[in-house]
Order: sequence, then structure tokens, then C-alpha cells
Amino acid sequence: MASLQRVCFQLQVDPAKLDEYRRRHADVWPEFLVELRRTGWQNYSLFLRDDGLLIGYFETPDLALAQAGMAATAVNERWQAEMAEFFEGLEGTPDQGFLQLTEIFNLDDQLGRADAATGSATGTATTSATGTATTSAASETASATGSATASPHPTDIHPTTPPATTAG
Repeated sequence: MASLQRVCFQLQVDPAKLDEYRRRHADVWPEFLVELRRTGWQNYSLFLRDDGLLIGYFETPDLALAQAGMAATAVNERWQAEMAEFFEGLEGTPDQGFLQLTEIFNLDDQLGRADAATGSATGTATTSATGTATTSAASETASATGSATASPHPTDIHPTTPPATTAG
């Protein structure tokens, strides 16, 4: 299986137009959805904050080919023309003018490297019929009560303090 490129991007939706933007994405044109899939846009999601910050994520075999494939469709031309009015500070069409974010961490990638280095199956979890989860490499068992015991493993992450929370 060919590896997929993970793409994360940012755009800014005009806060005055959030309700309409949400409405349009609740019922996207079926022919547009079909073309996205056909041209290589997979596992595509959009996340919208109340101040208009939009984060998108998708996977594709090749970003340039996926963008070019969509740019060559009539339905994409219509969709991009309609969506452009929702964005602030946009240069070009939304599907070409987004700010692409750089991936700096991926759990599966790092676990794969750790597994290859140690020959183990880090992070492989199973759940029994009783709801008890067992992580094979770390010998970690978590019961329904939330208690857990673990044996040390170089890839285990055990924070000593909870992460700080911020208002978003």
C-alpha cells in the first residue's frame, strides 16, 4: 500500500459568516464529494473554532496531484467561487490558498520506529469482553475503575503533572 501524505491546513472564516459556513458544510454537494474522493482527498475533516479559525485535515497520495485534479473539475470551480466569500486574508481559492501546517509528531510513525528498533509491538491494545484493556508491550492493564498498572518501557509517557488548559 502506498503511503499517504497527511495534510493539515489553516484558514480564517469571517466570524460574521460562521452560521452560513456551517450550514453549507452540513450538506455539501454530492458531486463535489465524489470528485474529492476521486482525486485523492481521503479522511478529510474540517474543524471550526467560534472565532472563525478553521483547521482542515486530509490524507492523500500526492497533495499537488489532488489539488490539480480538483482544479480541473467544474464542480470545484463552482464550490471554490461560493466558498471564497467566507474567508478573511485569502489569496487565491480556499483549496489552493490555505496555510499548510508542518507535521512535527505522529504517534503511529513514532511507535512504528520504536517497534522496529526494539522488535516489540508497542501500543498494541486489546479489550476483553469485561471491558478490561491490556496493552501488550507495556503489560498495562486498565480496569473499568480507571486504575492501571504498568511495567516500565522506554516509549511509555507518564506525565507527572496534568497539562495546562487554556481558554480557546
